[in-house]
Amino acid sequence: MRSLASATPRAVWSDLIGFGPQVAAIARAELLKLRRDPTEVFTRSVQPILWLLVFGQVFTRVRAIPTGSLRYLDFMAPGVLAQSVLFTAIFYGIAIIWERDLGIVHKMLVSPAFRSALVLGKAASAAVRGLSQTVIIYLVALLLGVRVRADPLAIAGVLVAVSLGAAAFATFSLVIACIVKTRERFMGIGQVLTMPLFFASNAIYPLEMMPGWLQAVARANPLTYLVDALRALMVQGGASAFGLAADFGVQVLALLVFVAIAAGLYPSVAT
Repeated sequence: MRSLASATPRAVWSDLIGFGPQVAAIARAELLKLRRDPTEVFTRSVQPILWLLVFGQVFTRVRAIPTGSLRYLDFMAPGVLAQSVLFTAIFYGIAIIWERDLGIVHKMLVSPAFRSALVLGKAASAAVRGLSQTVIIYLVALLLGVRVRADPLAIAGVLVAVSLGAAAFATFSLVIACIVKTRERFMGIGQVLTMPLFFASNAIYPLEMMPGWLQAVARANPLTYLVDALRALMVQGGASAFGLAADFGVQVLALLVFVAIAAGLYPSVAT
């Protein structure tokens, strides 16, 4: 790995120009895995679809959760999309452990690529996987009668929000993988984290229903801001409680923090 601190200005400029292609190369390699096994996208979609079909339909009839002017199914659909993004991305780090066992990580670390480019490339491929989940959830939501916004700007905003969320949680997953280093521990921690992240957010009920301490936890949870952005952009009559600037700002900040941590820890996974 080359150090920018000790490089000449010309070398730094050359490295920065090459950063984008490095990220693209890693992302392409990761997406080729999805191309060889496209069934993964559909199997990951089963759980969120069941949430919409069962949980959403039942609670729409019960009307036990106050959602203002939105039907509960409309209120829940953005949360289910965020759940799908979270559940897909949070186990992304296990691929690093497999690559370590196969010797791929060692080869990457001796290459001239930046560690942050390695991490961002994997985050970019996770973002693409998140977009594939978006298409499936949108189709199911439409079939169930969810009043989805169809204007191009809103759809573009949803795609950006999903991409940022998937990249941020996938990078968080890489951080976990670099720390635990074994598949068994990683799977255990991943299972432990997903449900608290999901339920300590505004995905299936508004923040106002939570006790004070849980509201504080939810406001520190990046998933809350992803759901908030999706609720404002995805469904008719939806609104952002924090403002879209805050929602996207938190997602970008979380991604940058996780990328920085993962890039620093990446060599440790090889040991």
